[in-house]
Amino acid sequence: MNTTDNNKERAILIGLITLKQNKEKAALYLEELSFLVKTAGGIPVRHFLQKLDMPDPRTYVGSGKIAEISSFISENNINLAIFDDELSPSQIRNIEAALKCRVIDRNNLILDIFAYRARSSYARTQVELAQYQYMLPRLTGMWTHLEKQQGGIGLKGPGEKEIETDRRVIKDRITLLKEKLKKIDKQKITQRKNRSGMIRVALVGYTNAGKSTIMNLLSKSDVFAEDKLFATLDTTVRKVVIGNLPFLLSDTVGFIRKLPHALIESFKSTLDEVFEADVLIHVVDISHAEFEEQMDVVSQTLAGIKANDKPVITVFNKIDNYTFVKKDEDDLTAPDKKNLTLEELQQTWMGKTSSPSIFISATKKTHLEEFKTLIYDNVKTMHAKLYPYNNFLY
Repeated sequence: MNTTDNNKERAILIGLITLKQNKEKAALYLEELSFLVKTAGGIPVRHFLQKLDMPDPRTYVGSGKIAEISSFISENNINLAIFDDELSPSQIRNIEAALKCRVIDRNNLILDIFAYRARSSYARTQVELAQYQYMLPRLTGMWTHLEKQQGGIGLKGPGEKEIETDRRVIKDRITLLKEKLKKIDKQKITQRKNRSGMIRVALVGYTNAGKSTIMNLLSKSDVFAEDKLFATLDTTVRKVVIGNLPFLLSDTVGFIRKLPHALIESFKSTLDEVFEADVLIHVVDISHAEFEEQMDVVSQTLAGIKANDKPVITVFNKIDNYTFVKKDEDDLTAPDKKNLTLEELQQTWMGKTSSPSIFISATKKTHLEEFKTLIYDNVKTMHAKLYPYNNFLY
């Protein structure tokens, strides 16, 4: 990823307004895609939206919109076109032929960010596996690229097409990476067993909700945190003591809408920290316009890894960034959530969620002591339940 604007790729972003996705929501999704582009080190130049019942099977958008996009690309020095949905291999080929620039989809962009963010050998292995699994059905003759990685001597048989050799090289690499992950997984299982006797608490939430900032606050550690998507990939586990009660706190990879299936599969070990946790702290960015949808994405992901039956503390973070739109007195329509003050929203959500919840600002440390008390009470209850003969701690 380049650091100077002159070297950064200039990208356009393309999405659809469909029967299931109105104009407002489609625009918000492209804003998130724009944030992903910035995280990846690119420059989002312009958004393109088209209203269609469903994506065009050949070029995702219609022929007229493709022509409009093509003109913009040629006139504005655009390097990259990024689509907000997964594209088929044939769609990518057709779009590249029409636009005369590189084309990627949302999944490819997320994989690229994961590859850049991965720090540990474990995370790098997981991301590489996900990339190859994504690449396999999309091979269009990348032999030279693979040869540089693998050294293709003896792999290409007489008369064999390059794409078949490419496919075999990738399959071999996938097998090796899976074996490597199995070995690391065994080590991590042993590590988790060694932590028995202490309650395990896992921070979960949509990416950029503030999990790492909360981790730093509670554990007095220095976990990497910044205002970018997927700042944390490697699971961090710290011992935390609140009052006289110790427990283990883990910070996990953030979830996101349309997280590539290959990433979910390869990061299942990382998500085991969530699966094996005794208590979950669901961190929500209350200042985000679509925070309720983000909560749903997290809930669906937790259900997907069978971790949706655990005690949950819901933390509505970033109250310092929360804004509301005051309704005009003459406006008789029912108020939307964007028209509610923070106090009104608190009353709404405190009654709506069955789990304990609290509104905080991690950066301003607002309601931090109340938050710690809430964690203490929940960890204490879980400790008494799981270790009834070891309650001397409190």
